[in-house]
Amino acid sequence: MGIDIKSPEVEVRESRLGSITGFAGTAGELCDSYKKGKLCDRRRSFSQCLGCSSGNALCQLAMIQDAVVINHAPIGCCADFQDYNFTNRVGQRRRNMPLKNARLLNTNLQEKDMIYGGVFKLEKTVREAYKRFNPKAIFVTASCASGIIGDDVEGVTDKLQEELGIPVAYVSCEGFRSRIWTTGFDAAYHAILRKIVKPPVEKKSDVVNVINFWGSDIFTDLFGRIGLKPNYIVPFSNIEKLERISESAATVQVCPTLGTYLAAGLEQEYGVAEVKSPPPYGITGTDMWFRELGKAVGRESEVEELIKSEKHRIAPKLERLREKLEGKRVYVTAGAAHGHSLIALLRDLHMEVVGAAIFHHDPCYDDRNPESDSLGHVVRNYGDIENYDVCNKQPFELVNILNRLKPDLLVARHGGMSSWGPKLGIPTFLMGDEQFGLGYGGLINYGNKIIDVLATKEFVKNIACHCELPYTDWWLKQDPCTFLGGGCNGKND
Repeated sequence: MGIDIKSPEVEVRESRLGSITGFAGTAGELCDSYKKGKLCDRRRSFSQCLGCSSGNALCQLAMIQDAVVINHAPIGCCADFQDYNFTNRVGQRRRNMPLKNARLLNTNLQEKDMIYGGVFKLEKTVREAYKRFNPKAIFVTASCASGIIGDDVEGVTDKLQEELGIPVAYVSCEGFRSRIWTTGFDAAYHAILRKIVKPPVEKKSDVVNVINFWGSDIFTDLFGRIGLKPNYIVPFSNIEKLERISESAATVQVCPTLGTYLAAGLEQEYGVAEVKSPPPYGITGTDMWFRELGKAVGRESEVEELIKSEKHRIAPKLERLREKLEGKRVYVTAGAAHGHSLIALLRDLHMEVVGAAIFHHDPCYDDRNPESDSLGHVVRNYGDIENYDVCNKQPFELVNILNRLKPDLLVARHGGMSSWGPKLGIPTFLMGDEQFGLGYGGLINYGNKIIDVLATKEFVKNIACHCELPYTDWWLKQDPCTFLGGGCNGKND
């Protein structure tokens, strides 16, 4: 089943990919259950917190430099604005761009709007955004509130697009639409594919789209060595640049959780080859990723030379790091594909991954190619992972598991989860830049950073001595899966 860009709303991951948020077992069991057609989503009878699709849509759209994002919602739904404006400015500084605030507005839906409707307020806000900022495009992100009252956001955006003469795009990211909040990424990219991207005028054989979050630039150097240029999307791009991503030779993604929809859509609609492989983390994954890229752009020999030279460059450093990290026990908590990538990287450093809390699970990606299966890649090449939980950011489960396993190190992708490590006396590595660990050099970056973090053992023990956990002994003695109920047949198999 392909991507339907004629529809105003993106199909959610639960129905499109069969994604789930509840599982406990081993990584191998999870992979096998999908192959056998027995994958079930286990539901929690208690949840402490959840993410929202709206925030994930916003985190991509807010950093398009000449667009405006309007959050059609009550004022509380725009709490993320300050975070993404901060990230936007940090990224601009990294790229030596002029410092500008993200252009974000909220329609401030109130009680009377929930009764009489909010479309007039939305129209007024769109016109004000156009008058105030003169943007090249306007994105309108929906919310639970606007969805519940049935505001015709698509009708308003189509009407005002004709009136203003610029793209005005509806983004179907209502929080209640999907339990998989990464559907918000898909909603943002769906809007870009529908309203922004244009058919190619001239194909560029040396340009490769790089779908990323907002990490540092490592591809200009790496791609330059094989005669290619990276085109980073979506953060820090502009509308003109996004209009022409159909002209690129190929698309790569640093995380399939993020980029699966856009990469598949570009290949389906415009023939831009998607590089189908695990993300380039760890030796094996990076080898596969570069070789698939070489095939896609006709540079196989150049890629082989790059692989050879990079492996030779890092070999002595990697050996020393492995000697220091051999057998260290580590626990990972992160988003889906990125979490899988971190497991591969840590195993290549000869560390023992004792478990993982991964925020959701996509049993397949939009390309439907088994070579893209990032968790399957880990199991095949590095062995099974015990204590593998699909856990949608439930701190109470994470604390229970960490208290039982007592790893030497916690590696976390998200700040809200990383704080629990020091409270339990566990040295913790919060990884904010997703490209810090990417490629062959990423192994060295990670290894050196982990050695620094492990040296904080006494410091975090002192923190733990002065920290009172909110969880009682009753909970810490329970099975971590106490509130994780059954799936379609009461269990994962």
